[in-house]
Amino acid sequence: MPGKLLVFEGVEGCGKSTQLKLLHSALGKSDRFQQLQQQGVIPQILATREPGGTELGSSLRQLLLGDHGEAAIASRAELLLYAADRAQHVEELIKPALARGCWVLCDRYTDSTVAYQGHGRGLDLGLIAQLNHAATGGLVPDLTLWLKLDAAAGLARTRQRGAADRMEQADLAFHQRVQAGFEALAAQHPERIVAIDATGAVDTVAAEIFAVVEGYLQQWYAPSLMV
Repeated sequence: MPGKLLVFEGVEGCGKSTQLKLLHSALGKSDRFQQLQQQGVIPQILATREPGGTELGSSLRQLLLGDHGEAAIASRAELLLYAADRAQHVEELIKPALARGCWVLCDRYTDSTVAYQGHGRGLDLGLIAQLNHAATGGLVPDLTLWLKLDAAAGLARTRQRGAADRMEQADLAFHQRVQAGFEALAAQHPERIVAIDATGAVDTVAAEIFAVVEGYLQQWYAPSLMV
């Protein structure tokens, strides 16, 4: 059985990276998940991110999120850099892992490009759809966990962390457009995008995510779990 691609999405400060790590840990301790690993159904859980999930991607991440002073990155150049990172990521890491039956937990994927470069930057959504398809070969997440949070609240969280990256430094209006982009995507793709209330305590959000994922785990692997 091929593996599963689970993606964490949301505005800046929504807690994606933290919740991805917590889910990774919780799955490793789950009786159902351990049963599937012992049977060889799911050999491994891999955690990765975009941009930066490969060696090449790490360099692209520095270009995309680093502070370049007065040398601003043009919006279309930004879009193409994200597409390059994704193409390498999918080819080098994600597709081979899924072919082995692994679960891949990914911090951002194609929806982020639609929300940030499409809704946020105002680039053509049709062009973005074409680039996303080219970069992924049509690979769509099995489940997208959208950590739903108001953009202003998310930015307030990022300020508490200290230094902000290039994307976090954009103004509130930009991040509100990004938020609207995620809301539009959730309405368009209810078959794979599950909204998670990210306003609560970290443990509360983690428990909700785990409950959602356990439900899908039982749905996807019902025959193996009945053995």
